[in-house]
Parts: sequence; C-alpha cells; structure tokens
Amino acid sequence: MGERVSVIGSGYVGSVVAACLAHVGNTVFAVESDPRRLRELSKGRAPFHEPGLDPLLTSTLEGGSLRFTDDFALAMDNSDVVFVCVGTPAGPDGHPDLSALTEVAQLLARHLRHHHVIVTKSTVPIGTSYWLRSMIEDIAGTTREDGLFSLVSNPEFLREGNAVQDYLHPDRVVLGSDDPEALVRVADVYRPILEQSIPGDVGRRDPIPLLQARMTTAEMIKYASNAFLATKISFANQIARLCDYVGADVTEVTAGMGLDTRIGGRFLDAGLGWGGSCFGKDLEALISTAAEYGYRVPVLEGTVAVNDRQRQLVVDQLLGHLRTLRGARVGLLGLAFKPGTDDLRDSPALDVACRLLGRGAFVTAYDPMVRSVPSAPGIRIRDDPYEAAAGADALVLATEWPQFLTLDTERLRRAMRGDIFYDARNVFDPAAIRAAGFSYVGIGRPELPDAVPSEPTVSRLVRSGRATLRPSALSFTVPSPGEGNGVLEQRAALER
Repeated sequence: MGERVSVIGSGYVGSVVAACLAHVGNTVFAVESDPRRLRELSKGRAPFHEPGLDPLLTSTLEGGSLRFTDDFALAMDNSDVVFVCVGTPAGPDGHPDLSALTEVAQLLARHLRHHHVIVTKSTVPIGTSYWLRSMIEDIAGTTREDGLFSLVSNPEFLREGNAVQDYLHPDRVVLGSDDPEALVRVADVYRPILEQSIPGDVGRRDPIPLLQARMTTAEMIKYASNAFLATKISFANQIARLCDYVGADVTEVTAGMGLDTRIGGRFLDAGLGWGGSCFGKDLEALISTAAEYGYRVPVLEGTVAVNDRQRQLVVDQLLGHLRTLRGARVGLLGLAFKPGTDDLRDSPALDVACRLLGRGAFVTAYDPMVRSVPSAPGIRIRDDPYEAAAGADALVLATEWPQFLTLDTERLRRAMRGDIFYDARNVFDPAAIRAAGFSYVGIGRPELPDAVPSEPTVSRLVRSGRATLRPSALSFTVPSPGEGNGVLEQRAALER
C-alpha cells in the first residue's frame, strides 16, 4: 500500500513526478491551474515532448492511481505528502524568481487541516526551505512543533528526453530535513524506487543509494552537481580551442581522458556547448549566492563565459569562411537545445540562428520536433533536412539528433550552393563528409595530414570502420597487449 501524495504544479517536473509516483503504487492528486494544460493532462497527454511519459500518464489515470485537478483543497485533504514542483525561472539579477513558490506557500498554509510533509522539488536558492517554513508558519499561525507540517528538500536530477527513466532509475535519491520522521515518510514514498521493485521492470537492478542530509546540504548538492557538469563541458570546449591551435583532435583527446576512471567520458563532448533550462539558471544562482557572502567563484564565472563564446565561435568561423554573412544562406540541422526534446529554452542552436539573423544571414532550419519558433520569426522552418540545405552556402549541424547521422550527405551537398559543413557537435567522421564534397569544419578538429600512427587510435579506427561516431557514444576496439582481441569501449554520452 503506497502513500497518499499530492503534486503541486504539473509542468515538466511535476507531471513526471506525478506519473512516476503513481506508477510505483502511490495514490496521487496532481494540481494544475491552467485549464488547457489540465484538460490535456487529464487525457493522458503531456503538453510537451518527453519519451515514455504519455503512456505512463494514460496507464496511471486509467488505473485510478493518478488524478489531475485544479482543486487545491481536494488535493491537500486527500494527501499526506505534498511535492511542490512549481517553476523558479531566473530573474534579472540571476536569482530564481520565487513568486510561484510564494503563492504556493500561501495556499499550503491555508489548507493545513492535518499533518503534511511538504517536499520541495523545485530548484531553489540555498536556504529557501527554511524561508518556506517561516512563511508557512507566519500565514498559518502555527509552527512545525505544533505537528501540522514538516519540510523536506528533495532536489530533482531529470534529463529532458530521459526524465521517466531518470526518475524511476536514478543514480541517487537526496532528501534533506531536520525532521527524522519526515525523512522516513518521504523515503517510504520512494521505497519501490529505492528497492527497484517497480511494476513492469524486467531483470534485477541494484538498490538506489539514499542520501539524507540537512536541507541546505540537499539544496547545495543540486546546484553543485549541475555546476560541475556544465564546467566539464566548458572545459572540453576550452581544450577544443587549444586543439585547433596545436593540431590535435579533441574527440581523441577527450576519449583518452575519459578512459581514466577518475575523469570519465560523460559530459566531455566539445561542441556548441550546453543549454536548456537548468545549467545556466543554476550557475547564475550559485554565482549570485556566493556574491551575497562577498565571495567569487571564478571557475563558475569562466564556465558561463566559455559557453557563451562557443555560440559566437560558430558565427565567427562561418564569417571567416564565407567572408560576409549579410545575404548568406545558412541551413541549420536542429533547433532544440538537445536531442529527445522540443525544448528551445536557452538553446545553443537557436542562439546561433538569432546571431546569424542579426548579421543579415538568411536562416533555414529543420528539427524533428520543432515546428515553429515564435520568438524568432525570421527562421524559416522546413519539413526535412534537404529542404533546409537547399541553396545554402553553409550547413550547420547544431543539435545531435541521431537520425541526422543517416542522412544522404551527397544529396545534401547537391542541394546546396556552397560547400561548408559545420559539425558543431563533432558527431560526423570528417573524412566521410569531405568524401561527399564538403569542406568540413568541426570544433577542435583541425584538418591534418593523414599520417598513420604507430599504434591504434580513435581516428584510425574510425577510418577503418572498426569504430563509429554517433550521438550516443564513441566506441572503439583496441587489441589488448599480447592478446590481440581484447575489447575496450568508451561511452561519451551526449546528455545535457
């Protein structure tokens, strides 16, 4: 028998939380105030693209374990654990905007009729859980000691395009509170996930680590994790720029680095940089928090600056090849900030498109999931990649959708006026692109003499067909010393 749960806010995080918690046996009331979104969710349709979410919504709705409502009081009266999943977008000063959380705090305080464990899933500035507790106490005229509520911080670590799997099979579950009983209660909500006893799962999985800490520690874990991943990407991009100068291939450099278990290959992919709704916002929030204490974090400031320069780098290098961007036609493959989603928030691809438009270029684009860009009407959306390439002086691979690797590159070249192929995600074999008649441009992959090294390397194996470059991984086989048939696989996942 699961717990009685309510989820406040049914946006990207909230809808995933509600569906997954209902799927593992809890009874969930999910609150959504927007009428259009409420109608769609009640029919089992998420208002955004997220693989696997719609079937989960449908099955839990039909099974009766999930219900969407706009009745806040109903959800509170039928729950004991409340997950707060409202948006906290970045404000002009870099701090998250807490207006939605403030509104929810007022509603929570007015509907405390029995004890509730209030769980903050929203990404909030460090210390916000204590602020939320004080606000509820003031409005409700009660304190935690009166037994009406407890607070737990439970940061989310969901990747768009893989959110359902990330929630059901996380690397860890982090809970922060100064109330031991509240920690136990929320751990019980997660029990099937922690034990990996999830309905429909096939095969044995190891139990999930549970980390219990103070609320500020839990909040810091979220920010520090995202800041580190973003820094790792920006580090790879700085190494890529140096590779351009010294004549090294950054894909081989980062593959070699990733074989060191202390480093690992994930998030070491040089290219156009990171985007989306989390990394930039969380970095700015952490930098702003440090400033409140008179402390600077130059590493994080540099991470942001490097990421911004990567977007301008594409524009500058296209200018160098085309001599002028005014009137030039540029085709863009991809607009979403990463494959597997239709999210355009802080999309590097969209940013590059807007910078090109600002320089007078004509931009045509194709993305498997994006049909319009209201914020940039100058971008001409096409129905397929070949239409996006038609008449272009340069073609930019900006989002590493897997289906782009199966394109007929010779057909793309014939459709174009120019011959520049800018692989801004470093996912293609340069030799194959040049063989199709293109002038290949990558990031940190300068054109070098085709010298044959004395030992097997990634580039040699790629050329020989024993390895392939693809968006999900860089895999290669290397003979073990004295054996000749050992297998070594390096996974450099493009998860943002």
